[in-house]
Amino acid sequence: MNLISIQSHVAYGHVGNSAAVFPLQRMGVEVWPIHTVQFSNHTGYGKWQGRTFDGDLVRELVGGIEQRGCLGECDGLLSGYMGSADIGAAILDAVATVKRANPSAKYCCDPVIGDVGRGIFVREGIAEFMREKALPAADIVTPNQFELDYLSGGESKTLADALGAVKAVQALGPRAMLVTSLHVDDTPEDAIDMLAADDTGRFRLRTPKLPVVVNGAGDAIAALFFAHYLREGKIGEALARAGSAIYGVLAKTADAGAPEIQIVTAQHEVVEPSKLFEAEEI
Repeated sequence: MNLISIQSHVAYGHVGNSAAVFPLQRMGVEVWPIHTVQFSNHTGYGKWQGRTFDGDLVRELVGGIEQRGCLGECDGLLSGYMGSADIGAAILDAVATVKRANPSAKYCCDPVIGDVGRGIFVREGIAEFMREKALPAADIVTPNQFELDYLSGGESKTLADALGAVKAVQALGPRAMLVTSLHVDDTPEDAIDMLAADDTGRFRLRTPKLPVVVNGAGDAIAALFFAHYLREGKIGEALARAGSAIYGVLAKTADAGAPEIQIVTAQHEVVEPSKLFEAEEI
């Protein structure tokens, strides 16, 4: 399997491509990464150095890959943090280019917009771009609960609310969805849910809540879910495999008391999770 991943990149730590590329490679996926930003570290530290790239650079890199004559072998494109609407437009151009070369290729959009407790944290125009432009072009979308509510225009306090929000987002374009960091009225305080849905069914995965708060977990789970969904073709199985893997990585991170997600140290969890969770059809 060959995937293009267009996301942010940090030299220290693991967010964006730094969180997505290695787990995919560990699964045996060939990844062609393109960075939208290159920072010293993620912005959660408060201080960082580096720069944001522009859409023309993304187009140049995709064009260079196209010149190698290999886009027909690209199975999908994954996008995450965009940095600017200009980058977003270049990503959608890349999606169109890949799909011309391989009409069966899929586009997975991780709509990085914000989070519960933080609100919208991307630049002005990005959230609107996600809802109005990226979603209609996406085959698969992987929002967290905050992003699900923003994209659907609702509020997912109950499982029924969340399922309604999923249906509303699907109506905008993407047929397959993964919702992460979901906590509704029947989610126990010591647990966290994920929800996945496509035209074949709807599934929930519940795992224990771990005493860890790190950046990059959403980027990693989006990549893992995308790869498993393309490989297995069954959304419930993709949810179970990806969810079990990220739980294992985060459990090792919690055990280590580390400030960064331990993707490299816990890499075995990506391919052989210590604990397997089963997705429940709903």
